[in-house]
This record gives sequence, structure tokens and C-alpha cells, in this order.
Amino acid sequence: MNTDEFRQAGKDMVDYICDYMETLAVKRRVTPAVEPGYLKNMIPDEAPERPEPWDNIMSDIESKIMPGITHWQHPRFHAYFPSGNSYPSILGDLLSDGVGIIGFSWASSPVCQELETVVLDWLGKAIGLPDEFLSCTQGGKGGGVMQGSASECILVNMLAARAEAIKRLKKDEPEAEDGHLLARLVAYCSQEAHSCVEKAAKICMVKLRIIEPDEKSSLRGEQLRQQIEEDFEDNLVPFFASATFGSTSSCSFDKLSEIGPICEEYGMWLHVDGAYAGNAMICDEFKYLMKGIEYASSFNTNPNKWLLTNFDCSTMWVRDRFKFTEAMVVDPLYLQHNHDSQVIDYRHWGVPLSRRFRALKLWFVIRSYGLEGLREYIRNHCRLAKKFESYVRDDRRFEVCNDVKMGLVCFRLKGNNKINQDLLASINGSGKLHLIPSSIRGKYVLRFCVVAEKATEEDMKYAWDVITSIAAEILETTEKVEKDKELPEILSGAKIPPPTPIPATAGDKALFRRLSRQFSFTKSVSRDIYQRSISRNSLHDGVSPIVVLDEEGEHENKDDVFFGPHGTIQEEENGK
Repeated sequence: MNTDEFRQAGKDMVDYICDYMETLAVKRRVTPAVEPGYLKNMIPDEAPERPEPWDNIMSDIESKIMPGITHWQHPRFHAYFPSGNSYPSILGDLLSDGVGIIGFSWASSPVCQELETVVLDWLGKAIGLPDEFLSCTQGGKGGGVMQGSASECILVNMLAARAEAIKRLKKDEPEAEDGHLLARLVAYCSQEAHSCVEKAAKICMVKLRIIEPDEKSSLRGEQLRQQIEEDFEDNLVPFFASATFGSTSSCSFDKLSEIGPICEEYGMWLHVDGAYAGNAMICDEFKYLMKGIEYASSFNTNPNKWLLTNFDCSTMWVRDRFKFTEAMVVDPLYLQHNHDSQVIDYRHWGVPLSRRFRALKLWFVIRSYGLEGLREYIRNHCRLAKKFESYVRDDRRFEVCNDVKMGLVCFRLKGNNKINQDLLASINGSGKLHLIPSSIRGKYVLRFCVVAEKATEEDMKYAWDVITSIAAEILETTEKVEKDKELPEILSGAKIPPPTPIPATAGDKALFRRLSRQFSFTKSVSRDIYQRSISRNSLHDGVSPIVVLDEEGEHENKDDVFFGPHGTIQEEENGK
């Protein structure tokens, strides 16, 4: 492709993206209607030996790629959290790809490092982080950096905390092997914490205590202190705590003002994970939630979730960049340069050496919207979530299951978990909406998140109409099934002639459609994997049945087939 061809292809692609965004709501269903492996038979087994015309490649987007897309920008998409997207951000990535730099150090491309430092200070100030976290603070040790994800942020901070803890222990036990000291380190988080905390602990090879939160899904100081004291009695060393600042399952907030002083007392590294909700701290009315942030050693939030910036863009700040980087500094001769002592080199701030020019897109977004425009975007989502919450509370068949502070509403039909699993399976199977489930205090709940940039009250009303329509159908079907179960008891002992075949009713057909949707995909897992994961809150899609297999891969019995998160099967087994 030469320059003239690229000019034309680029214009065509921009037009395609614009048309996609403008017609998304009317031309496409939110989730794809494909089976696993759909693409294999549409694409050759071998890579082409000779170049193909760009027009042929472009035509394959609509025929082969779009059928398998889940449309995260669709106004009917209410799963997970927002996936940041905006035209300024897209243009930022386009320019970054165009200049094609690898910004691992100041010398490799000075502006890549310097713009990142400035933009992180901009955002840190807007969020309300203490001055100690900003690189612009005179004589300060803090600073911000962009990582690929919140998972990376938690991992690198746990690595830094681990290095600091071992260094401290070696002062008292200079002859001790690192491996011996490592075995004594313990990290802490809430059951509401993201699963990436557990993964980070595995990578760091440290123990992790997952602590039960209070009735509002918030980790409190008392529970943390109790667990720390028990570990001290066992000669273990508490060194790290991850506080959840807007959990994935219910957008709950750990009590920083209680956790922070305890971490300070025991010399622990406190990381605050605000991947979603941290963005909302640019709004003054939410800053009260930051009480206790002054005790934190590090903080992260993802503009690629709730600040209209495309993935990947996870922003992170540390109070002491020298302690933070000590665990990761590797300085071969070929990476050294004359300005080492004068600048920040982000190659020391994470696992990868190579780094993209991520700061461009965030710089474009902040300048294009202004903080005022970004605040209005977040406030609109919060207003719409409250509107949806009002619909749920006004319907006596439903209940709200979380404290709605941000753009997430957790709700369910009053009743058992199974009926809510059926509700979610039918909603997702319809293709009219996309939601996912969660588990809150043993209850299976549906998560409804306001996601689209330009979401409206009409979108909330449409979603609620779809949900209540499907709920009515499920309740009717459930009532019919219950009545059918009672009939043999009523007629037991009576002599009844063989039944005459009865044509299927509307309720029978609805039940068949629902079961067909549920069994359209099946997820099989080993019993070992199932047992290791039942302690975690699940974000299973709510559609796919999970089949627990024995060691030979056979189905053990029908009770091992269940829908939704892992807590369900426990409820069924306990109820036998």
C-alpha cells in the first residue's frame, strides 16, 4: 500500500467507523448470533502467499468480522463497565500508530515520557489525589504512569511492596534466604476485590487472605485487623493490602479511613483500586468517598472505562517512585543515556520494556471535552442509573441489591436464584439487551450498567420494558410448571385413563424457547477448577450452562449442571 492508497483507504475506514457508530442502534443486535468456531470455515487455513487487494480485505470486515462482534458501544449493552471510546481518542491512537515510536525512555522519544508525566499530573489533580502523588510537587517523590490495565497496576505495586518487605526483613535477618522470607509474606483484600488481586498474589508467590466484607460489601478496619493479628501470631508478615474503590460486582467501596491507619500501623503497602469509580472523583460531589486516601501508597483508575478513552489506558500514581521502581530496575548499558539523572524513565515502572504513546489519546480527550464535559458525561450516567433504580423499586416483583452511587444497578426478581438465572438467560438470548450477573451475599443478581456515551432516559425505559416483558413470561411459565408438579399429588391413588395428547400452549412454547437459548452454549470445567473457583464472585455470562466433569470427562450427574455463578450449585446441593 503506497501513500496515495493509504490516503484513500484511511478516508474509507474513517467513513466506515462513523457509519458504524451512527447506525449501530438500528442496524445491529447487541450480541452476535454465532456458534463457537464460526470463523474457522470462513477463512483459509493458510496465510496468503501473494498480496490481496485492499478492497477484498475491506469487504471481509462486514461479512466475516462484524458477525462475531459484541457491540460494546451499543445503547443496549449494559454488561461489565463502559469501554471508553470517542473520536478524539481514536485519533490519538491513529497518530500514535502513525509515528510508530517505542517510548521506553526519555532518550527513545522525549515527548512520549514528558507528555505522560504532564497528563498524569492533570488527572491526578482533577481526581483530588494528595500532592505527594504528583510529580510536579516541588521536592516530592511521587508520580504517575500509564499501564495497560488495572491488573498490571496491582501486580507491579504488589511486586514493589514485596521487595520493600523483604529488604526490611533482611535488616533483622541478614542471613535469611529470600525464599524463606517470601513464604512468610501475606497480602489482604476483600471478597469484593477483583480476581486480578488473586492472580497477582500467585505471580508474586505470596499468601493472600480474602476477607469477608460487611453487609454493604465494604471491607472494614475491624475485619482486617483481626486477620492481621492472627497472622502475626503465626509468625507471618503482613505487607500489602488492596482496597476496592468501586467493586466490579456491586460498585461497593472499602472503608479507606479505617483500613488506612491499620496499614500505616503495621508498615503495609496500601493500594487503592479505583478502576471504574476512580474516574468519577473528578466530580466534587463524589470526593467524600476518597476519605482516607492520604494513607495510600498507590492508586489506579482506568480512563479506558469511564473517561471516553480507548483501551489500553490505565493510570496509576505512587507516593514514592523510588521505592516503587526499586523492585524493577534493570539497567543494561544499551538503555542508559546522558539524561538518566534528570528525567523519569518509565521503563522502570512496569513489566514490559516497550511502551506505546498512550498519553496522546488521553491528552486529546481531556482537551476536546474539558474536565467540565467529562464531568457532565459521568453525571449523566449516574442520573440514568438512578432513573433505572426507580423503575426497579416501583415494581414490587423486583428488588435493588446494591447502594447505587455510580452508574451500576444490581437487581433481581424476588424469589430464588434459579428464576433470576432464567431471567438473565432469556434477556441475553433475546439479543435485545446484554447484561451479566453477579453474586451479592449469596444472591444471584443482575448487573445493569449505564455504558453508552450518549445514553438517554429512553434507553433506560426501553431496557426496563424488555426486562419486565421477559420477566412476566418467565413468571407465567414458572407458575405453570409449579401447578403441573402439584397435579400428580392431587390425583395420586386415583385411577385415571391414559392422558389424551394436548397441543402445546403458548407457555409450553415459551419454556422450550428459553431452554433452547440456555443450552445453545455449554461450558465444561473440571471438578478441580470448579472447586478452586467457588470462593470468588462470578461474572459468568448468565447464558451458558456450566457442566462439571469428572476426571474422565464424563458428566457425573444432572445436579452438576447449573447456570450462572458458582454459588448456585452450593444452594442446590444444600437444599437436597
